Amino acid sequence: MICTSLGGKDLRQILDILESGCTDVAEIRLDSCTLSDEDISYLFAQTDVPLIATCRIAVAGEEKCLHTLSLAIEAGARYADLELEAPAPLSRKIQSLCHSCGTQLIRSFHDFDGTPDKGLLEQVVQRCFRYGADIAKIVTAAHDAADCAAVMSLYDTAAEPWKLIAFCMGVVGRDTRLECLRRGSPFTYCALKDTESTAPGQWIAAEMSARLYGEQEGFNRKGIRVPASKSFAQRAIVAAALSEGISHLGGYSPCDDSEAAIRVAQALGARVVKKGDTLEIKGIGPAGKPVGLKSLNTGESGLLTRLMIPVLAAINGEDFRIEGEKTLLRRPLAGAAEIMASFGVLLSGESVPLEVRGALIPGTADISGKGGSQLISGLLMALPLCDKDSMMRVDEPKSIPYMFITLDVLRRFGVRIGSQMEGDTTLLEQQDWSGCEQISFKVHGGGSYKAADFDIEGDWSSAAAFLVAGAIFGSVEVQGLDVKSLQADLSIIDLLLDAGACVSSLEDGTVAVRKAPLEPFDTDLNNAPDLFPIVSVLAAFCPGESHIGGVKRLSGKESDRASAIIEMLTALGVEASIDADVMTIRGEALSTRLACRRLLQGGSFSSHHDHRMVMALKVASLGAESPVVIDDEQCVGKSFPLFLEIFG
Repeated sequence: MICTSLGGKDLRQILDILESGCTDVAEIRLDSCTLSDEDISYLFAQTDVPLIATCRIAVAGEEKCLHTLSLAIEAGARYADLELEAPAPLSRKIQSLCHSCGTQLIRSFHDFDGTPDKGLLEQVVQRCFRYGADIAKIVTAAHDAADCAAVMSLYDTAAEPWKLIAFCMGVVGRDTRLECLRRGSPFTYCALKDTESTAPGQWIAAEMSARLYGEQEGFNRKGIRVPASKSFAQRAIVAAALSEGISHLGGYSPCDDSEAAIRVAQALGARVVKKGDTLEIKGIGPAGKPVGLKSLNTGESGLLTRLMIPVLAAINGEDFRIEGEKTLLRRPLAGAAEIMASFGVLLSGESVPLEVRGALIPGTADISGKGGSQLISGLLMALPLCDKDSMMRVDEPKSIPYMFITLDVLRRFGVRIGSQMEGDTTLLEQQDWSGCEQISFKVHGGGSYKAADFDIEGDWSSAAAFLVAGAIFGSVEVQGLDVKSLQADLSIIDLLLDAGACVSSLEDGTVAVRKAPLEPFDTDLNNAPDLFPIVSVLAAFCPGESHIGGVKRLSGKESDRASAIIEMLTALGVEASIDADVMTIRGEALSTRLACRRLLQGGSFSSHHDHRMVMALKVASLGAESPVVIDDEQCVGKSFPLFLEIFG
């Protein structure tokens, strides 16, 4: 990425430059800009461009340096640059403040007279990190090619080159300002125009941008609106169909899986009318006369299938057959037979189509959550319709947030279920579900669903593709999202922050993401497996090794996603492997790929008829050297029919 140094400016001038979109990162020279204390606080708090706060002691003095840097850090500066020679008391104060405010500290060394030998340069780098640096910046004056080679050699021994910025001043060192990006530097520096150059050999922003980005198109979009969450929609449609009275579900947007849920509701006997983006559903409740279906088609939806097996077993009154289509026919229902047997229901096989025999019998059961949350959600919806109470203890639960989505939907329809989690209490208090070893649900029988009116929230799974595209290639604003959602894929926000992207949210439900220097990350997607494909693409543009846990959760999706992701990454030219439950991806920053002319490889790719794979491939195509051709793009209709049109 390119950092433009801004000095001698006032607040309005700086804001105009940042709003023009001509800079990736900006260094604000607090020692020369005419900014009041209020201006500094406003600037570093309001802008979504990554900013570096810099104040040279030799120009401003220690007191002003401490004061202005502190204001910027407390306001939200992404980076603070402090000279390596800063006095120890000043250094300790800035280091402590950066740590408490989440600002990355750059310790910088400048030699305006020449270039020390390689051994001394390496000692300087070590000193930077010893004195609290998150990033070490080494800039020297080059008199010949040997000086340039000595500085560039620092990258050869750097374990994490994305934490090193090293280049040379002077005409001889001009090319090192771009070469450092090839070596892995998170960004390099330039001047806005010739008259503002601060050192010989410094590039002008427009020239460097043209050299680095060339014809590479960014992804800069506003006003994107994603469809309604099908996780919420399917649960709500089934609940409304079971309810007494007429429910109104606003914000509905059609997709294959949600339309399948409507057909299921109608098969149960509910009346469904679409009025704009609102579903009006007259339910069949309260439970009375058995439904009496011989068979039920759940389309291609694994969730709908797992919801309806226990629900229909509770209300149908006779044995029935579950049928489906497309990828659902080859997706295993792992552990379903054993779980349903705990409540007196027998399944004829491990995949659709299958015969379901016996009525749902309430009671107490210990069941495994290894296979995911969907069948458990179905039981939570079905057991209240039985005549007696039930207790369900789920060991080793996965996709825990989806269970709470079910409880939230049930609550809206007048059904309340008690829950208790057991495990690492510290992790649970932090809402880190990896610490949960067991969840117990106490379900009161003899209940009934009551009609409800509410809006279905936007889908974080669909939003993730756009948010990742913005984080890598430019900027994006996605509307209609709930940042307090129970959806598991809301975790994409924390993940993007961990990777270094700039993320902000507005009160109107708009989430904005902007590119910034990215870093490798470690995450566990056991509770959000739908994020795996798009997060793997994010990892491909994060320098170093990223590790994504939860691989075993991918085998029962629309495709064998673990194999499909490895196949995709390998074909794109990204090094990736799987060890047990963890996928390791070795990525490179976009700026490094561009500087080295080492973009992702294009070609023909299989979606494996998986909508999530199509979305991931479309985002990856933005960083490919040639077109990415996907065999079945239309399968995105399963969750997001307008994705291709909106993505462009």
